[in-house]
Amino acid sequence: MAKFALTLVIIGALNWLLVGLFEWDLVSAIFGGDSHRESSWLSRVVYTLVGLCGLVCIRFYSTNRYAR
Repeated sequence: MAKFALTLVIIGALNWLLVGLFEWDLVSAIFGGDSHRESSWLSRVVYTLVGLCGLVCIRFYSTNRYAR
């Protein structure tokens, strides 16, 4: 269950990274909806930081604590 939750968190963070860098929402593009988001520069900075943290979290797959 922890691995599933970690996977969803990483997918969500990577989606925010795409919103922050390119103003493009992958989840909306896949499941329907407006895939182009216009955001303030400050929002885009926050989205990008969340996305980068998601990339860092990928390393948790190799730790014993979350690999179960």
